Amino acid sequence: MDNYFRNGLLPALHRLGVNKIGVFKSWSNDTVPDKLMYVFTPLKSLNDLTDIPVKLQKDKEYNARAKDFLEADYKTPPYSRIETIILHAFSQSPQMQLPTLTSPKNERVYELRSYESATETLFQNKVKMFNDGDEISIFKRLNFNAIFYSEVVAGAKMPNLMYMTSFENREDRDSHWKSFGIDSAWKKLSSMPEYQNNVSHIDISFLYPTDYSDF
Repeated sequence: MDNYFRNGLLPALHRLGVNKIGVFKSWSNDTVPDKLMYVFTPLKSLNDLTDIPVKLQKDKEYNARAKDFLEADYKTPPYSRIETIILHAFSQSPQMQLPTLTSPKNERVYELRSYESATETLFQNKVKMFNDGDEISIFKRLNFNAIFYSEVVAGAKMPNLMYMTSFENREDRDSHWKSFGIDSAWKKLSSMPEYQNNVSHIDISFLYPTDYSDF
């Protein structure tokens, strides 16, 4: 998979004008049987989801470099399964942002969070809390180095939203969340009656970028 992403997919996507692609591995990969990799690809249009695969099929350099991946024997596939999640950026954060981190990539912590809601109405309420309630502004003021905030348009855990923050290391991550928990603006926002019970389940994944990831 590393060879495919490093030498095949990312260079081909770059040639198509798709940049700022993040490739991550889970910090827990060493202790779990299923090794997870995450690829974040920013697209301008839903049409890209169908157009890009067609363009890749016509890319001779891509097909040559990705041959081992594309023509792998069914008895030794390079992966178990692929899950695709389609995200739509929040109105108050319409474009992804590159983090301003200085630590080595193998020390960084990229925190991917998924917030599920019991109903569609409660989900929209949580999205409103981020946008109109200015939860995004709190993250920005506290320098969480957020990559994106988004609604899940298609995925396995709907209705839910996902966002990603980034930190120099695990200690930096813990320090930021401690500051967030005691922040007066967050305490006020989280106690407002209109924003109660809008999250029913949270999944948190701690990731680090590969050496060939764009960020």
